[in-house]
Amino acid sequence: MGGLCLGKLPKVNELGFYEIRLESIGGLGANLAGKLLSEDGVVGNGLNGVGFSSYGSEKKGSPVKAHIRFCDPKTNIRDNTPIERPHVIGIFHDALFKTINCTSGIYPDSTVLVNSLKSPDELMKLMNIPSGSIAVVDATGIALEEQTKANTAMLGALYRILDFLDPESMKNTIRRTFQNKYPHLVEPNIRTFERGFSEVVFQTYEAKEETVLQSFSRHEPVLGYETQPLGGMVTNPGNSILKDLSISRVGMLPHFHDDKCINCAACDTVCPDFCFVWEEKPDKKGRTQMFLKGIDYQYCKGCLKCVHACPVDALTREREYNDGYAEKNRVPHLFDLATK
Repeated sequence: MGGLCLGKLPKVNELGFYEIRLESIGGLGANLAGKLLSEDGVVGNGLNGVGFSSYGSEKKGSPVKAHIRFCDPKTNIRDNTPIERPHVIGIFHDALFKTINCTSGIYPDSTVLVNSLKSPDELMKLMNIPSGSIAVVDATGIALEEQTKANTAMLGALYRILDFLDPESMKNTIRRTFQNKYPHLVEPNIRTFERGFSEVVFQTYEAKEETVLQSFSRHEPVLGYETQPLGGMVTNPGNSILKDLSISRVGMLPHFHDDKCINCAACDTVCPDFCFVWEEKPDKKGRTQMFLKGIDYQYCKGCLKCVHACPVDALTREREYNDGYAEKNRVPHLFDLATK
């Protein structure tokens, strides 16, 4: 399984398919990336292929998976099921590891591409997989600098992995996709693609002992007929203390400067997710007043509306680097039930 060559494809499964799965959430562009990749494989590179996405409610923050299958032109595709055994996985945000088993079902020699600032060694430990190739690209950083989205940087990195596909063909696909509706975004997205292609780094890990295929874990709904809690109680609603929006951030977060804050609450007024934490204490004259204590970054999706609303620059937009800033500086609402 996975060792046979058909035409330009380096390997295929027992049905003759080379399979790719993209793991993401709504707002990061994985759905469009999957469409562009499958289109270019068929139209631009002469393969048979199919691409489709699976997602819940179409909103920023909802889980998204894109599935792409390629095969030799003589092979018919009669399988439209979600991909459970991918040869390549593209993970659009390393915070996804907190909530999703992104590498479920991979082969021992699969390649995992991650949008991250972490090193391949750090990601290998985080994913807890025995072998394979890790590819890392700072797609978010590239997109911020080029004023685009991370998806075209991820496509560029994927084309380094999928060396049976022509990167010039994908550039033409990007041009064709953007030129009519968003002509001003054509060249920035071409640059983003090229940088993703050139800036991705690889590390291959050999298994220390004989490895077997990782089992694929299919999500079982907890509110089904046989699995719902007694009384039909919803134990984890979307607005509960367990909600985590860190995956929604596209590289930027608000930084709080306590020494500049005048406690006007303009930030709290515009915040869509009630991220700001206040405490009641006396002011210099002994009068009781509400003072801004900090930000609960667990609920912050990085929209930066607060930065624009602040009249005294007590909030600034800062790049979220791989140093755990949000976790170190998070001020939890009330007490932190999520750690109990």
